[in-house]
Amino acid sequence: MRRRSISTATALAVLFSSAALSVVAAGTASAAPAHVTAPGGIVADGALKRVFVGDGSAGTVTAADYSGTAVDSASGFPGVTDLAVSDDGSTLYAALPGTHEIVALDAATLDIKHRYTVATNTGPRHVAVSGGKVWFTYGDQWDGNLGSVDPSVDPASGTDPVTLKQFPTDGTGPGIWGQGLLDTDDSQPGILAVGETGISSDSMAVVDVSGGTPKLVSWYQGDYTLNSGIGDIDLVPGGKQVLVNGKDRDAYADGKFTAAGSYPTGQSADIASNGIVAQASGNQVLTYRPDSTSPLHSYDLGTSSATALRWAPDLSRVFALVGTGADGTGYTLRALTGPTLNNPTLTVNAPTSAPRAKKLTVTGRVSASETLPTGVKLQVTRTDLESPNGKALPAVTVRPGGTYSFTDTPQAGGTVTYQVSYAGDATHSAVSASDKVAVSRTGTALSLNNNAKLYAYGAGAKFTAHLGTTYKNRTVEIWADPFGTDKPNKLVASGKVNSSGNFTATISMTRDTAVTAVFRGDARYAPRTVKSTGYAQVRVSTAVTKNYKKAAIGSQTYYWFHKKTAPIVTTTMTYYPGRKQRLELEILYQGKWYPSQDSPQYFALGTNGKSSVNMGAPGQSGIKARVRAAYVNGTSGDTVNSTTLSDWKYLYFTN
Repeated sequence: MRRRSISTATALAVLFSSAALSVVAAGTASAAPAHVTAPGGIVADGALKRVFVGDGSAGTVTAADYSGTAVDSASGFPGVTDLAVSDDGSTLYAALPGTHEIVALDAATLDIKHRYTVATNTGPRHVAVSGGKVWFTYGDQWDGNLGSVDPSVDPASGTDPVTLKQFPTDGTGPGIWGQGLLDTDDSQPGILAVGETGISSDSMAVVDVSGGTPKLVSWYQGDYTLNSGIGDIDLVPGGKQVLVNGKDRDAYADGKFTAAGSYPTGQSADIASNGIVAQASGNQVLTYRPDSTSPLHSYDLGTSSATALRWAPDLSRVFALVGTGADGTGYTLRALTGPTLNNPTLTVNAPTSAPRAKKLTVTGRVSASETLPTGVKLQVTRTDLESPNGKALPAVTVRPGGTYSFTDTPQAGGTVTYQVSYAGDATHSAVSASDKVAVSRTGTALSLNNNAKLYAYGAGAKFTAHLGTTYKNRTVEIWADPFGTDKPNKLVASGKVNSSGNFTATISMTRDTAVTAVFRGDARYAPRTVKSTGYAQVRVSTAVTKNYKKAAIGSQTYYWFHKKTAPIVTTTMTYYPGRKQRLELEILYQGKWYPSQDSPQYFALGTNGKSSVNMGAPGQSGIKARVRAAYVNGTSGDTVNSTTLSDWKYLYFTN
């Protein structure tokens, strides 16, 4: 079981703004991965099979299962910076520097068991369990120290369970500056690693806390010879070494530290009980066998990185807080499974394109940093339009050099995917990879009638699609996309064509409409889409009022007005936001109709689609005029319908 602190670089992101604990509220968390904004410690509990994460920003402690799913949470821990769990897994300890407390929680329920006040103005920040006590660091930049809580002491007895100023002073000069990182290891009971952090020349120590008074085992006075700043420190199981910043191994003996090797890269780490290192390195998490510099297993985190790692005590997985930390997005708990298995690399190379019903060859390679068994067999699955759930092909045997190849004759066209998989073995994890082939398909005929036809408003237009030869799919879809941005492209009808290859759908023409016929294709014939555009007029009419009679002059009916009466012309038109009617006025002169001055003019429609215009009184008799309204595509304020003219209305003025 590993119990250690999160790095100071992360802890410094926590805001300590609360002077007192809020009331603790616990509740079952939703079935989602545990998430934190400001990481405040991570620790795994083997007894309960739980992993706990603190969030200094939210002031919460969350319990997750071994899949990383949050199962419980408790609030009331403002500025929490670190967590540790007791040896029996029953008690969780949280460091709260904002309120200067170590809080003990029931690990099963997250209920508070005890609060231990630490008499300091700075800290406690980092916490670890060793030698039957809870150890913590505290103090300002120039006056750091080590303290402990003895859980066996009942505060009610009058004895304070908290003891301060326990960092050994003999041989350490000024001791540690600031609140040092802590780490323990089950194979070395009573041994505590302390890493000074926050300055470039960080010192470090190994301290024996198994007795009544901590004793110095080894000390390094930071002089840049071993490191240039400590952000993470781990005790190495089974050997007298520490791992610094997930990269550099330093051996300790005779009271001193010496360099003992390093990994190629790394920022932080956690070490399993069998010595396997889990390391955060850039956008990856890597595991290494003890003293090996070749990764055993690698996990790609994409554009994210891991800010903290923790092994599950059963070594089944590594827990990682993964994120970018940018824009307050925080970090999500991920369970990285199979960390003790070597993960192979598998490639699949298929042709970019190929003709249908012709043989093609797929090649690839499988490799691993640890030797794979001889005669490895790979499973092959082909997915295509005929087998959308995949069809198993014969297994392929890997050649001695790690390469493989197989042939196949795809009968289905379109995108064909070949997935190759290795099931894994006792020392290797499973791996799979795939590649796609664009397999040719034959084109087919598809047509759609009624292109560019003009329809009266609301007319039911029958659009008929004709489909040519296909393999199995005889279904055609007809879609209608009305002009304008307020109405979506909509499926009108879908169905199989008749014996003549035709399929018809009726569309109500209330706007100009792009109509498409779609054949989705099948295993041998390629998809195809064709388009027709149907044009729709608006409804438009005019009503004339204020006339004293309506009578014919010759063959034409006129509205009769007194010469001092102004006709009112009311237009009714299909409404659309921003739409205007165009109103024309013409005068009869010497047997010909001429536009009046300033005709035509545009007038906005009301939301009821109406527009009334006072035409004015001419003041003289004998005048014949006519008026009509129009919607003009483009100049009437929109382009969603086709130009439509109303009938002329004729006016006659008398004395």
